[in-house]
Amino acid sequence: MSESVHGHAVMEMMLEQAGGFTRDSLRAAIDARFGRDARFHTCSASEMDAEALIDFLAKRGKFIESEQGFQTRA
Repeated sequence: MSESVHGHAVMEMMLEQAGGFTRDSLRAAIDARFGRDARFHTCSASEMDAEALIDFLAKRGKFIESEQGFQTRA
């Protein structure tokens, strides 16, 4: 079983790949970087797949909407 990846690693990846994401393009980027079967955690949640992490980050206001999609803040 692989180690769980912290949600901050996904947010850092988003910043490295400057530009906006759609939900689908973020999912594809997460799969490419961390693997399709990766699991994620934060300080308050664990055992999330990529879809659950995207939902979690969106509900926590971690995404900033723009004309190009959304991004996160450093």
